[in-house]
Amino acid sequence: MLFSARSALSQVRPFSYPDRRAALHVEGVSLEALARRHGTPLYVYSADHIAQRFDLFARAFAPVSHLICFAVKANSALAILQLLEKRGAGFDIVSGGELERVLAVNKKAAERVVFSGVGKTAPEMDLALRSGILLFHVESEGELELLAERASKLRKRAAVSLRVNPDVFAETHPYISTGLREHKFGIEMARARKVYRAVARHKYLEARGVSVHIGSQIRMAEPFGAAAERVAALIGQLRKDGHGIRFLDAGGGLGIEYQAGLEDASFDPAERVQQYAAALLHAVATVPEITLLLEPGRFLVAQAGALVTRVLYRKQNGAKHFVIVDAAMNDLIRPALYQAHHEVVPVLPRRGARSMVADIVGPVCETGDFFARDRAMAAVREGELLAILDAGAYGMSLSSNYNSRVRPAEVLVSGKRARLIRRRETINDLLAPEKF
Repeated sequence: MLFSARSALSQVRPFSYPDRRAALHVEGVSLEALARRHGTPLYVYSADHIAQRFDLFARAFAPVSHLICFAVKANSALAILQLLEKRGAGFDIVSGGELERVLAVNKKAAERVVFSGVGKTAPEMDLALRSGILLFHVESEGELELLAERASKLRKRAAVSLRVNPDVFAETHPYISTGLREHKFGIEMARARKVYRAVARHKYLEARGVSVHIGSQIRMAEPFGAAAERVAALIGQLRKDGHGIRFLDAGGGLGIEYQAGLEDASFDPAERVQQYAAALLHAVATVPEITLLLEPGRFLVAQAGALVTRVLYRKQNGAKHFVIVDAAMNDLIRPALYQAHHEVVPVLPRRGARSMVADIVGPVCETGDFFARDRAMAAVREGELLAILDAGAYGMSLSSNYNSRVRPAEVLVSGKRARLIRRRETINDLLAPEKF
């Protein structure tokens, strides 16, 4: 069955076929119409879906003091940041550039920013100190010394939260696992109390929290609970040491189901958030007067987005079939980088189309430039449109200009209203910073 009613399934994806003869829609807008107006490749997002996912978190964590800090690295579009900021979101940033984006949306939102990352520079620290962010998640003793130096020079107090490494294994891709001692992130828990004593010695540093993040695309609640329990125990020790710890940052990393098709109702996002919340709330129940910080990214925006692309050519090498499209790995690198699975569906399905098995590939001169390999799909013709689903997270934010390709336009849809939130780049945009 090619069509799906916008019922319970719409909470999984906002994309549906309104009827058997209609093009794929995002909310109330046809992807075919958007491609005709804005060209391809084209990123399309559902504003209502993002808001619904944010509200799932807000309801699940309502029993405790909390702040939902959207992980800006997942999707840094200003319009999406603004949408979330208006709902009261905070922001998890990992660079000065991401902070500048938050400030562009609302300078006052800096009060809800936590700054993560292992390689913060002095200029980035200065910007964050002047902006008045909520917390610095410090990840090394060298970083702590530099932060103390910058805070002293600017005469600005820095609220500090050490990112500790709980050595908790989470079943995910090795490139996005971050909670083991062999990873570059965080400080060993055994050293944490010593480092917090160093924080207390600095006039312009104040220990306010403890942070943990064990990885991304984790689909079980247990690892989150285990990490939070270890951090909760550490907070108890730190409070006995005299530190005024008020925040427990549980990080992000809650995963989705990339292989769930448009008709697949087995993934219940509300249930997954409830399980996640239950694990964390149980872990922090023993810690009085604590504010829980959460850093969802992918879970809020991934399934809200799709990359629309047009078929350029069909090609056959022996028994091997290829569908060559106008999007490429520079537009969506996840399949090449992580061997990630994305469902690919026709924007305008043809009734009675034969099936085929093919690689869906882009024009970039790399064998790794693919979106799917040996994928069973309905046969497509040159010129037809495809939608690569679940592309709202780490799609545009990881894009590049490799092969001197301009990056796609982005459109945000709410109900029947679609607006361009980023124009397509031009070759002049690419050449502008260069000299010869």
